[in-house]
Amino acid sequence: MAKPKAITWTASSSVAENAIAHLPGLALQYFRNGRALSQKRLSPRTLHRFRLETKRFRYTLELFRPCYGPGLDQRIEKLREIQNQLGEINDCAATIEMLGRAHPSFATFLKRRMAAKMGALHSYWQRTFDAAGQETWWTNYLLRFVKRQVRNEHR
Repeated sequence: MAKPKAITWTASSSVAENAIAHLPGLALQYFRNGRALSQKRLSPRTLHRFRLETKRFRYTLELFRPCYGPGLDQRIEKLREIQNQLGEINDCAATIEMLGRAHPSFATFLKRRMAAKMGALHSYWQRTFDAAGQETWWTNYLLRFVKRQVRNEHR
């Protein structure tokens, strides 16, 4: 999983111009990282890092709500679903770490639950989030919807 790039905002540009310059690339990187993860069996630690990336991406998009229409909320909800699923996996892993040795039967239950949650996440990623055309749906929206605002700013 590639580390997300740090974004350098251009102070002399408008919020919408900065959104055009950076948000489509963030979406592309997020899709690349998610695809890389969906191809392997992953440690809870790696999934936790992707959860943090999901959270940062979602929060970044939420900052730009005024630049976009209701289509952004649809995308944010998809990220929230991934974040929630990753959070449930992390909760299982953390509980196993804390209680597993003292309660082996509970640890076994949690491992099965974590495997089921990972399966659900993988399914959601492939069938919904990264289904055919979704990456284009994201990037085109993040690029084109704001372009209209930028054109209007310069009139």
